[in-house]
Amino acid sequence: MNTMSPVAELPEATENATHAIPDGQSANGAPQAPAAGADVDSAAAPSPRALLKQMQQQFKAFRDCLPLAIGIDKQVLARMPGLNRKTMRAALGIHTGSMRYLRAMEKATVRYDLDGNPGAEVTDTHRQHAKELLQERFKKEAERKKAEREVAAQAEADRKRQEKLQQLASKFAKR
Repeated sequence: MNTMSPVAELPEATENATHAIPDGQSANGAPQAPAAGADVDSAAAPSPRALLKQMQQQFKAFRDCLPLAIGIDKQVLARMPGLNRKTMRAALGIHTGSMRYLRAMEKATVRYDLDGNPGAEVTDTHRQHAKELLQERFKKEAERKKAEREVAAQAEADRKRQEKLQQLASKFAKR
């Protein structure tokens, strides 16, 4: 179980939760029909990102990106009855996996309820976990940028080599 997440047993929330696929869409973004036997309510349920936007408008803790109280999922369900649990958990995963939230958690001392009222303390373990996740993300981003630069440098070197070959070919073709 991820000790950083305010939601108990959140298997849907992963390190790359920001790349979650909204309900009703395929991996390529195309609309997708609900699975056979799916609830009629789940077909009309908002996507996790739309739900997160709604929670940001409705609740101070989400709007201000405050460290969330452990068990915040129960508070959300109490305030938004009939909410699809899977969608809610995905929205919470997106929120708690965001850079902004992790930065807030890294420095936080207190957790907050939906209205922004302070609650339990943030443990050193949770702060350290947020710091480690941020470091991993920064490292991956640096590696990705380095790889892009290397590919661009190789492409430029190939282009210059081709240009020189063309110059040589045209020079010897004139004789």
